[in-house]
Amino acid sequence: MRRSGSFIRGVIILVGGVGLALVASITSLPGQNHSVRDSPVFRAGIRTHESLTKTQTMPGFPEIAETPAQAEFEMPAPTRSTFMARWESVPGATGYLLDVSTSNSFNSYVEGYNDLDVGSATGRAVTGLSRGTTYYYRVRAYNATGPGPYSEVMTVTTVATTGLVIHPTFHSSITGNPNAAAIEAMINRAISIYESRFNDPFTIQIFFRYSTTAPDGTPLPAGRISQSNYVYYMIPWSTFLNVLRADARTSNDNLANASLPGTALSANINTQSANGRAVGLNTPPNMSATGQLGGPYDGIVTLNSAVAWQFIRPVSGSNFDAQRSIEHEIDEVIGFTSHIGHTSDLWPQDLFSWSSAGHRNVASSGTRYFSINGGVTNIVNFNQNSNGDFGDWLSTACPQTHPYVQNAFSCAGQSSDVTGTSPEGINLDVIGYDLVSGPPSTPTPTPAARAAVIDFNGDGHPDYVLQKASTRQTAIWYLNNSVYVGSAYGPTLAVGWALRGVADFDVDSHSDYALFAPTTHQTAIWYLSGPTLISGAYGPTLPNGWELVRAADFNADTNPDYVLYNASTRQTAIWYLNNNALIGGDAGPGLPSGWTLVGLADFDGDGHADYLLFRPDTGYTAIFYLSGATLVGAAWGPTLPSGWTLVATADFNADGKPDYVLYKNATRQTGIWYLNNNLFVSGAYGPTLPVGWSLGAP
Repeated sequence: MRRSGSFIRGVIILVGGVGLALVASITSLPGQNHSVRDSPVFRAGIRTHESLTKTQTMPGFPEIAETPAQAEFEMPAPTRSTFMARWESVPGATGYLLDVSTSNSFNSYVEGYNDLDVGSATGRAVTGLSRGTTYYYRVRAYNATGPGPYSEVMTVTTVATTGLVIHPTFHSSITGNPNAAAIEAMINRAISIYESRFNDPFTIQIFFRYSTTAPDGTPLPAGRISQSNYVYYMIPWSTFLNVLRADARTSNDNLANASLPGTALSANINTQSANGRAVGLNTPPNMSATGQLGGPYDGIVTLNSAVAWQFIRPVSGSNFDAQRSIEHEIDEVIGFTSHIGHTSDLWPQDLFSWSSAGHRNVASSGTRYFSINGGVTNIVNFNQNSNGDFGDWLSTACPQTHPYVQNAFSCAGQSSDVTGTSPEGINLDVIGYDLVSGPPSTPTPTPAARAAVIDFNGDGHPDYVLQKASTRQTAIWYLNNSVYVGSAYGPTLAVGWALRGVADFDVDSHSDYALFAPTTHQTAIWYLSGPTLISGAYGPTLPNGWELVRAADFNADTNPDYVLYNASTRQTAIWYLNNNALIGGDAGPGLPSGWTLVGLADFDGDGHADYLLFRPDTGYTAIFYLSGATLVGAAWGPTLPSGWTLVATADFNADGKPDYVLYKNATRQTGIWYLNNNLFVSGAYGPTLPVGWSLGAP
């Protein structure tokens, strides 16, 4: 990535009714765009960053006239100020009208969301909301004859915790695009990553565009896949260093502050408007929609719409990951950049640029790397290629071994995200943002990592098993696809026993409970008729160190079998049963470190049950394809948005392909992700669980 060309000459702008003259016009090395003016406290300027591809000079750069329609999208989790509204398409509809309210009677509306015409899209990002608030939305389809009836009312609750808010505004190049819903959902997924990882209590304003032109209408040059424009302020050296030291909140901060220089290396520190506010300075948003000083934004992010983008993951080898590029440009708007090639004044990131232990390097020659302990530990090398941005990471040949978000050059077919332990997350932490305490991962929900989901009423649709922790009562929630249609109480679990699976053990066409007593290693079967307990029987007792985690038929004899797990060795095993009697066993595959066995289903349609795995700290999913108990292959599944956990798998839309069940502990919301083998197809919200209840088997 490098900085864009041309320069800005003096103009008169109005801010708050006061005429302020541009006090300086400066040019710099090719690729940098600057302007500086007075502000109420500090002098402000603008800067432009561009992102390039690693293969920009090679034949076959994947540019297209327009990205093909990607109607389906990964449903992002709500953030503190946004959520993604989603609805099913209506045959014959030419468009939809969206209502959003804080009242389920819709006697008032969120500003701007009363009969909002969203065109033919089947989803819309709703923005500018309050944290911890429940919102209701509905749509009406319309065509040439007028609007139809309202849809069912849907509900979403924004994240209630305090912390960083990124408020997106979408340009018409996004809202009017055939891929509008997919683009907005992708941007919301990126925003949720930052909001879940940083708890600074302020709002960043970013204007998002999807266009072949820059904000001022200038065509984007060939090879530029995305760019960001942002406001920066010139802060006296001592002022910035003092507030940065005072803002120390994390162990990274304490370590990094100990390596700060004792004497000034430049007269000022230049810092993005958002980064200034992160350390408590008066550096307000100050950019217009055309990229000039004077406006409501901290910055503008533009994706080049002529590039072959993919808005959902996994990304094919010929497409670029749009979410990775959005995160890269957000990083630029909120804090990433170097002074090299542009200004004599350093930027916050330059404070942590080293060539060796005890030796700083803030020049374009020699080796530079990012370190927060005085150069002792090299976290990642900085880019020293003058064709790219000196504030980005060194890029290797494609495909990159470490395709970090902030690599100077992008590769098609590769994805990554900002995490609390990635170089990007550490960098943002030490320049002023505050990482949340504890591991920056998807939180583990109340029902742990496994839920009981199966068809209890014989209608061909999987149902939820709920459990109330205070009473040990279970309940069955009957679903039609993702829609709640009724419920019934199930049996109350005995003290010391846990529900670990559901399957038809006595082959009477009714699902039964598989129970496990951790203290005695005893198993038991509760035979049910619908939700009613009919009788029970003990199953085999497990050896020490092993636990019952799931049940499914692995040897094709129509009898469910046990899947066992040993946490100390990460080994699995299959115990073959005839009803409740053990008749044999095999070793199953071991699980990689950090991964949990969530569910069992036949994902590749070969007649054999497969393992569904989930890694909570990253949101990654994967499928282990089995033949009986033997591992024969593996594939990545879609990555979950921050705040959500994968808890089960079953076929909800009756297409013969297992789907994911997602759960968000913070809101008790469930969701269904529809899959084709390991590929995400679409998503829908499921019912929200009542207070005190969780999805079944821990």
